[in-house]
Amino acid sequence: MNELTPFDGHQPPALMPDQLPANAETAPESPMPHSVEAEQQLLGAILTNNDVFDRIASIISAEHFYDPVHARIYEIAAARISKNTLASPVTLKAFMEEDEGLKELGGPAYLAKLAGASISAFAVRDYAQMIYDLAIRRELIGLGQDIADKARRVDVESEPREQIVEAEQSLYKLAEQGQTESGFKSFLKAVTEAVNVTNAAYQRGGGMAGISTGLVDLDKQLGGLHPSDLLILAGRPSMGKTSLATNIAYNVAKAYKRGIRPDGTEGAIDGGVVGFFSLEMSAEQLAGRILAEASEISSHKIRQGDMTEAEFRKFVEAAKTLESCPLFIDDTPALPISQLAARARRLKRTHGLDLLVIDYLQLCRGTAENRVNEIGEISMGMKAIAKELQIPVIALSQLSRQVENREDKRPQLSDLRESGSIEQDADVVMFVYREEYYKEREKPGDHELDKMEEWKEAMERLHARAEVIVGKQRHGPIGIIDLSFVAEFTRFGNLAKTWQNGPREEEY
Repeated sequence: MNELTPFDGHQPPALMPDQLPANAETAPESPMPHSVEAEQQLLGAILTNNDVFDRIASIISAEHFYDPVHARIYEIAAARISKNTLASPVTLKAFMEEDEGLKELGGPAYLAKLAGASISAFAVRDYAQMIYDLAIRRELIGLGQDIADKARRVDVESEPREQIVEAEQSLYKLAEQGQTESGFKSFLKAVTEAVNVTNAAYQRGGGMAGISTGLVDLDKQLGGLHPSDLLILAGRPSMGKTSLATNIAYNVAKAYKRGIRPDGTEGAIDGGVVGFFSLEMSAEQLAGRILAEASEISSHKIRQGDMTEAEFRKFVEAAKTLESCPLFIDDTPALPISQLAARARRLKRTHGLDLLVIDYLQLCRGTAENRVNEIGEISMGMKAIAKELQIPVIALSQLSRQVENREDKRPQLSDLRESGSIEQDADVVMFVYREEYYKEREKPGDHELDKMEEWKEAMERLHARAEVIVGKQRHGPIGIIDLSFVAEFTRFGNLAKTWQNGPREEEY
């Protein structure tokens, strides 16, 4: 948090409830929002009973106090209490005897008056929240003044657009602070939440508690996309990981229905609002892929404009249908993870947000100089977004080239590129694998008739098929899911399997 506006002059030393001036907040020398009485009552309660400190420690810190003397008293008291030693007027006297600010308020006797003036220790949380809220108001005033000062200075190096981004970041940073509801939950509350999740799965006929991906076998394996989960979707180039992520995003957005949830809140009862950070492709390219899937017209034809009249009508109809889909695309390249989080929060607040897709993880930026540490910071940041916004986050990831050196090209967890933290932070790690891609490059010469026949048979068997390998799942089994893949429309779909009841499970 930025340093609060410095206190200019000391408050009157009157401390007893019957002696405190009624207009302390409106004194001409104290124009900034504050409440000396609340600060005095809070400090008095702490010095009288150290146990109340635990109730307010998560709400405020020393920098939230308006009076710098009060801030120093709180800081010393907090340091002593955290070491399991007594913080009282007597013990604090030794640390503050030479404090010039305290001398102006009456010296160590002021500490005794604070303790004596405390009459409502039960209301300490309310006082703490009030002190925090007033501190935030002062921060907002200071931030507003900074924005105005920078805007007045016409500087070539400081563009208005950059100033807007900077101001926005400062506001979101301020909004992040002071979330006081975190901490321990009772087991009863945790059990109730677990029962509600199971009830949601039961009401849907079993098999799925999260948001449906639109792919039946994938839903069976994962139980849908669960809130607060980070799902890593990895693969080598040309395997179709962006296509699969786009398909899932489109399926979720297309199924969106709003209504009253079982817990009484209003929100998505089917499908959801989707945010898509496309750090590699432009929004137009991504929209083209979705249109190709929806209209069943080749993405190549769409790009070239090489369509018949009937195909063009079909294309326009698909575009009209997609207009109402709650799918939001941000194609800003090289986004820092902090800004990505801020934009996700804003989307949730303005339009709602039920699923976030990031294409792809390695194109985000962190603050660490070391690449491994930077990737670790990014993956932790993505998991934090999932938990904070209570949504599933699908992050695409590259794989290292060591896959290409193996005879079996199926990817493994050890192939995740640049950092083991991706594997650690993820709740689910999935790999997209298309054997057809590799088999195609093994085509024998025309003179090798036997080998050519074998190759053709293999290509026929593998054509339009893909595998999603679940290499890690924190809440369920790992295994392989077979999907259909139509490269022309960049579409993954369900594979009809009369011989198989579900996805096959294998150890990876």
